[in-house]
Amino acid sequence: MYILETEQSFDAAHFLSGYEGKCRNLHGHRWRIVARIATEQLSQDKQTRDMVIDFGDFKEALSELTDIFDHSLIIETGSLKAKTLEALKEEDLKINEIPFRPTAERFSHYFYERLKEQNFPVLSVSVYETPTNCATYQEA
Repeated sequence: MYILETEQSFDAAHFLSGYEGKCRNLHGHRWRIVARIATEQLSQDKQTRDMVIDFGDFKEALSELTDIFDHSLIIETGSLKAKTLEALKEEDLKINEIPFRPTAERFSHYFYERLKEQNFPVLSVSVYETPTNCATYQEA
């Protein structure tokens, strides 16, 4: 099995709505995303012969997915009062509304699925909220 790994990071704030603890408050992370793809066979195409794929293509795909979130406030849809959300948008802040609680676990699945949709042979995606804590998603 051949495995390639690339990573990207972004800085963003979030909070966990309905959570009883300090993470219910607005706070930020340097989110680090580590994606792995795997295959049994190497490419035989002229350009990518003896490679899984071009590392540049893999890196660019992950970069495009993570850049969306860089320097933004990530919120779960419906987690803020309409008036609060409106006020934040009036301040011209970069806000990313997502349909799930913005946890490392859910983000690992999110990035896994986005790469899979682009036909990458995804093995797993790990999302680090801190240098020592991460969540990984891979299919069973």
